[in-house]
Amino acid sequence: MSRVCQLTGKKAQRGNNVSHSNIKTKREFLPNLRTKKFWLQEEMRWVELKVSTSAIRTINKKGLKAVLNDAQQKGLISVY
Repeated sequence: MSRVCQLTGKKAQRGNNVSHSNIKTKREFLPNLRTKKFWLQEEMRWVELKVSTSAIRTINKKGLKAVLNDAQQKGLISVY
């Protein structure tokens, strides 16, 4: 699962580089991913996740347990 956010499912997208003369060449847009350890208070342990920076903001807003439950319901993770 390289270059895929474990919570949101964001992954690389393909598109074009467009030059000044309008010549198009293929390129890849990579998500802004970080490997980060989070403290899961309910289980008293650290959880290491590869997440996008927008997912980190969501964790800060909602809390880790709520975000993990949402991801599990969407089928992005099976067991954390």
